[in-house]
Amino acid sequence: MTLFYIFAAVSILASLAVVAQRNPVYSVMSLVASFGALSGLYVLLEAPFVAAIQIIVYAGAIMVLFLFVVMLLNAPHEDTDYDERVHPLLRPGPMRLGAGLALGLAAELGWALSRGADTGAFGDAKVDSVAAIGRSLFTDYAFPFEVTSILILVAMVGAVVLARREDPR
Repeated sequence: MTLFYIFAAVSILASLAVVAQRNPVYSVMSLVASFGALSGLYVLLEAPFVAAIQIIVYAGAIMVLFLFVVMLLNAPHEDTDYDERVHPLLRPGPMRLGAGLALGLAAELGWALSRGADTGAFGDAKVDSVAAIGRSLFTDYAFPFEVTSILILVAMVGAVVLARREDPR
């Protein structure tokens, strides 16, 4: 029960930080922390596959897309005073936070995947249920899957159009 309270507190605090941050890059990093805590809650619910997908898809792919759009729109960033030769864990502030989040997410993903590694089962489900999920995704839910990919593509094209600079001539 202690882990539940820890993951819940991290999720709530990180979600509040997403809204409270002025810098959009820090807001994206806080959202990654919130996704990590949410995947920890999934592991506690004995759903390690959903936890792994949460990390890989949302904290990985979707957040990279968000960060790409933030950088494309020339969001304000701070000037750094650190030396490039210094190890990231020894740098002040956000660099240390980002390195700690990356290590924490990697440890959590390893923990989630190792929960059923010795028996071949994750909770009540067998490992072959992943194949059933894939089969269902690409047969029964093929249309919503493709509509989602088109929606993400349209969002990326819209961000490029909004960020395009007009020729001064």
